[in-house]
Amino acid sequence: MTVQRRFFQLDDQWCIIHLPERPNGFALLIIGDTNHFVNDRTSFWIEHKGRHQFLCDLLEYGYTIFYSHLYGRHWGSPKAVRLAKQLIYYVLKSEILNKRIYILAEGMGALVALQLLETMPKQIRAIVMLSPCLDLRAQLEHKKENEFFYKRMKKEIALAYDIDEENIEKAVPSLFIVPRQVPIKIWELSGITRCSSSHHCQKYEQWLGAADDNVHVTYYLPEKRYQFSKAIHQFYQQYNELP
Repeated sequence: MTVQRRFFQLDDQWCIIHLPERPNGFALLIIGDTNHFVNDRTSFWIEHKGRHQFLCDLLEYGYTIFYSHLYGRHWGSPKAVRLAKQLIYYVLKSEILNKRIYILAEGMGALVALQLLETMPKQIRAIVMLSPCLDLRAQLEHKKENEFFYKRMKKEIALAYDIDEENIEKAVPSLFIVPRQVPIKIWELSGITRCSSSHHCQKYEQWLGAADDNVHVTYYLPEKRYQFSKAIHQFYQQYNELP
């Protein structure tokens, strides 16, 4: 399989676009979790063995895949959302692709994905989330159980949102409630995770899922972590015919 990669910068942040050998005409934006990175030569999704296979599988299905460093640990900050929008418009302008994209968001990447859904729903076909962080305030509260991780997360949020640490607990958003016209599928890791299901996807299900067939949650075991690219592709395929 021949895959072309192109690295470029937007707002001093490195971005990458993967061009598949046999394009299906659809773009897929990856919004990564806390360990996600992109530099001028490589990325987390290239270097990490499991995610690299995941990436290759999705490229084999024909998706044009793109993502950004997005300021590192952005925690859904406004500047990260702005850059994600800029990246979407840039890719759609530079490549021959359908104008409605798919999104794959992992962990804290879901905080950006939900805000994109709120502000530009007509540009999004469907969203997949992997063990998502959906409620930043609940995540911060949960970190109080460990003083070291709590202090580190406060510093990260203060830097990402450009606010003082003393104001964080009032400033950070709670659960994002967004329009429901875009299908959402959540794959949630069973057992103990960094973003507890009870604080995030279960709460999201309670708000939206009970009355909305557009939201679905599937639980999986750790050993299956990188083995459901086919299931994700099949989920996306259901919405290929949307206008």
